[in-house]
Amino acid sequence: MAVLNEEQEMLRDMAREWTVNESPVTEFRKVRASGEPEAFNRDAYATMAQMGWAGVIIPEEHGGSDFGFLSAGLVVEELGKTLTASPLVMNTVAASAIVLGGSDEQKARWLPRLASGEAIATLAVDEGPSHDPAKIETSVSDGKLSGTKAFVHEAHGADLFVVAAKDGLYLVEKGDGVALTTRKLTDQRSHADVTFDGAAAEKLANGGDNLLDDVLDRARVLTAAEMLGMAQQVFDDTLDYLKQRVQFNQVLASFQALQHRMADLFADLAQMRSAVEAGLQAVDAGFGVARAATIAKAEANRVMHTMANEGIQLHGGIGMTDEYDVGFYLKRARVLEQSFGSSSWLKDRFSKLSGY
Repeated sequence: MAVLNEEQEMLRDMAREWTVNESPVTEFRKVRASGEPEAFNRDAYATMAQMGWAGVIIPEEHGGSDFGFLSAGLVVEELGKTLTASPLVMNTVAASAIVLGGSDEQKARWLPRLASGEAIATLAVDEGPSHDPAKIETSVSDGKLSGTKAFVHEAHGADLFVVAAKDGLYLVEKGDGVALTTRKLTDQRSHADVTFDGAAAEKLANGGDNLLDDVLDRARVLTAAEMLGMAQQVFDDTLDYLKQRVQFNQVLASFQALQHRMADLFADLAQMRSAVEAGLQAVDAGFGVARAATIAKAEANRVMHTMANEGIQLHGGIGMTDEYDVGFYLKRARVLEQSFGSSSWLKDRFSKLSGY
């Protein structure tokens, strides 16, 4: 477990208290029931921004706190525990792209607005059914960007898109030349195919040739942090269920076979936490980021997949009913497992990073 400083402990505790009291899973149920394409509560997100969460990785001169990615991960983990629907992860990733590659003018224009919650940004990279940043056909001519991006997270609420084109990353504002087609996925969150047809675009020209990879690595570690929170909550809820469910006149937790399964999950969770926190710390340190982020997301995929399956099975068939929350975690997990790299894609990437 990462060693936190006093400010990070305070940030984590504040996020934990707010999510438990103000954004439990019942709030996600309300968002789902509303049927709104944005799929998040604007008032709740405004509160998050007021608490400084939207600006955790943004420099102080642009309205943020510059606490780093480990601190951002602490907040995202707590949000994951209660399935809080918000654009915070994607907004943070998009902001990091501007921090890394934006001009002074671009930073001054967008970062304060993203930190305050006045504007929301998201990342648009993939163009097919699976993650593959090597296959990008989106192009720019005379400052006009054209192409179609698939399964863009939090697209409906976004004011700004950070778009991957053949020759780099571009900033595209919503409006003329930008059209959304809603995609309904199992997690009931905001996803859309976004078509850019001659949309005005500004290039992020200062991040070097690896800017896209650097931004995607940040997306991977923050997504892994959300999955860590989800996995922790599924474990805790399942353990509580086993301790109170009686079968054959015995509490389920008294059966040794189930104890062994929970012990295995506990060990998996500890390993996942180690990998995710190492990924977040690597981003802050600026050393070994690609390998650490790949490991973090791959381990998050592995453990969250197992945790969700076991959570359902240990609850029994009732776990998939709408009355119980555990099924929501499985549905969200299946979407996040494919986001920014499936397990097979990440293993292949790690082998290439290792020279094989």
